[in-house]
Amino acid sequence: MLLLGAGLAGCAGSDDSRSISYTDDSGVANQPYPNNYRVELLAFLKTYLNNPVGVRDAVMADPVQRTVGRRLRYVSCLRFSTRDPDGGYHEPREPAVVYVDGRLDHVVEKSGDLCAGAAYAPFPELGKLTR
Repeated sequence: MLLLGAGLAGCAGSDDSRSISYTDDSGVANQPYPNNYRVELLAFLKTYLNNPVGVRDAVMADPVQRTVGRRLRYVSCLRFSTRDPDGGYHEPREPAVVYVDGRLDHVVEKSGDLCAGAAYAPFPELGKLTR
């Protein structure tokens, strides 16, 4: 029994720190363009934001291919200000939205270099969200 436990422990721990992948994607294959990114993003933000009402100064960059975690992904960058409970506005947020296989996968709150040089355009639909 001890040998079985030691053998399984050896399988669980490894010097190889790669993450588990459920696809054969090596990160260099072209990803499909996220055609419905605006609708999908609005639906997501309606639930993601604590208060989606009254968002202002919303701008967005169309998705472009960037390297995220050594994989080629479409990334769309946002900038907007949300309302605080007192009626004032928070500092602008600048998240990056990452798409995998043409669908919204996750949000990177601090976009950093992912959004460097992004070409922003008005995103008025975000300011019209309701609860």
